[in-house]
Amino acid sequence: MQGKARKALITGGAGFIGSNLAERLLSTAEVEVRVFDNLSRAGVEQNVEWLRTLPGRERLQVIEGDVRDARALAQAARGVTEIYHLAAQVAVTTSVDDPVNDFEVNAAGTLNVLEAARRSGNQPFVLYTSTNKVYGSLPDLAIEKEGRHYRAAAAEFRGVDESQPLDFHSPYGCSKGTADQYVHDYSRIYDLPTVVFRMSCIAGPRQLGNEDQGWVAHFLYSVLSGRAITIYGDGCQVRDILHVHDLVDAMQAVYCARGRTAGNVYNLGGGVERAASVMEMLDHISALTGERLNLHFSKVRPGDQPLYIANTAKLQEHTGWQPRRSLEQTLEAILTFWKQSLAKAHADGAKPHADLAHALQQEVA
Repeated sequence: MQGKARKALITGGAGFIGSNLAERLLSTAEVEVRVFDNLSRAGVEQNVEWLRTLPGRERLQVIEGDVRDARALAQAARGVTEIYHLAAQVAVTTSVDDPVNDFEVNAAGTLNVLEAARRSGNQPFVLYTSTNKVYGSLPDLAIEKEGRHYRAAAAEFRGVDESQPLDFHSPYGCSKGTADQYVHDYSRIYDLPTVVFRMSCIAGPRQLGNEDQGWVAHFLYSVLSGRAITIYGDGCQVRDILHVHDLVDAMQAVYCARGRTAGNVYNLGGGVERAASVMEMLDHISALTGERLNLHFSKVRPGDQPLYIANTAKLQEHTGWQPRRSLEQTLEAILTFWKQSLAKAHADGAKPHADLAHALQQEVA
């Protein structure tokens, strides 16, 4: 693969992370980008339209297809040097309602991607975005409550590393965890250069955000539109938050260092320095927007992790990657995206992203 012109396939490439990755790759000279997406989620067609306006768009190909279609994937994977497998069913609640569909998309769909890569004859680099949910509710992590957040009881805690035992919890955790292990094993069995990212909370521009996925953007859009926000549990649950552009940096770092990173699993998130509880994040949002919060509380959801922070030391050691954007910069980037969507709606009557509509409707009216 060394010396070949880069041809990248991004499954789920019209989504939040995929469109940000496609933008970066299009900005890199001589990288051809194939976006493979079933375009089923509201708002992603606007992402495709946006990608088609960018410099480098002549190197962009958009394929409407589903990862459950093995034949379509095999065709899309022909000649590629790298595959970024981002397509997924992303919500725990949806997985509980329909575990069969969740498995077909996340587990079987990933196997289709791996087989397309294996049978392509190119031995392409494959990056799979897994989740911290593969670690379950972390019952062995001793925590204590301090003010408006939980913290680890051990003073030396720097986050969960890759030695944490797997403990799939919920159909979503099972399907993503199954895929995670298949991706890892294809490197061992078939010598396919694969990397798994077990990711914490990713946030940033082009994130639509809803209650089940993309909670930071969901909170911000809800506050902007005056909608009530439901807090599950006491709101002291802590997550580390990573700007999507830092994630894209990490994706390119493991690709460039693939001689070392191939076959590895990495925990990825904002780390201790970018961790905040639900309530602390809401305080940040209220301060940024000047809006008051309208909160409702409900019982904690099964399998929720009171505290999850990724230890990214292994990734940093293998690639030199470091997160660069702060929590404040992440929130400001989402707010800027919202304002740009609002301006576009005013300027040309274009329909805003569906999940932004609630936040925009009062302004547009």
